[in-house]
Amino acid sequence: MKLVVFDVDGTLVDSQHLIVAAQGTAFAEHGLVAPSRAVALSVVGLSLPQAFRRLVGEDGPIAELSESYKRAFNALRLDPNYEEPLFPGMADLLARLRARDDVQLGLATGKSRRGVDHLIAANGWEGWFSTTQTADDAPSKPDPAMLIQAMQETGIAPKRTVMVGDTSYDMAMAVSAGAAAVGVAWGYHTPGALYAAGAVTVVETAADLGNLFSGPLDGPEAGAIADELGRE
Repeated sequence: MKLVVFDVDGTLVDSQHLIVAAQGTAFAEHGLVAPSRAVALSVVGLSLPQAFRRLVGEDGPIAELSESYKRAFNALRLDPNYEEPLFPGMADLLARLRARDDVQLGLATGKSRRGVDHLIAANGWEGWFSTTQTADDAPSKPDPAMLIQAMQETGIAPKRTVMVGDTSYDMAMAVSAGAAAVGVAWGYHTPGALYAAGAVTVVETAADLGNLFSGPLDGPEAGAIADELGRE
């Protein structure tokens, strides 16, 4: 049995427009200049306090910005101009992995539990994930706690666990937890940053990611992912 854990924002969901707009609203509420789009997206994946700590420093209004961001995000989510589409091919990939009897799926995200529940309900994913780890459950990435808790909940060992994400925080979390780190190139950090943080490979498309999981996931002789990751 293999545990495949996915990050959400930038990996499964293209939420960049909503995130940047919510950040802009939060900064404006507190009379602050919002960061550039690139800087705003560079902290995606961190919990809100950790993200705003990086953006405004230890002495900034971290808690206040976090609360303003939550309100703005939830309000903007209702605006059709700020939809959160899935990246191409990811819905099909999740469905195919879910149908396998040698894979369990998980989520590990800087989103709140409320945000994850909304995502799951919106996409009809109830019951798809054996474990869901959120910013409400553990310290922010790159701390390995989310992934460690996911492995404990499923009873699956680190050597049989793969973390799929788009940021260096995801990759570093996987390395610290003893799991394999697979990066996706369509998110918010560059492939170079993903490799530097410990990615064993970075895929360009959902089809490429699916090819890693094309064979059985339970032995060194048993398929593409074992060969690609050199795990077992």
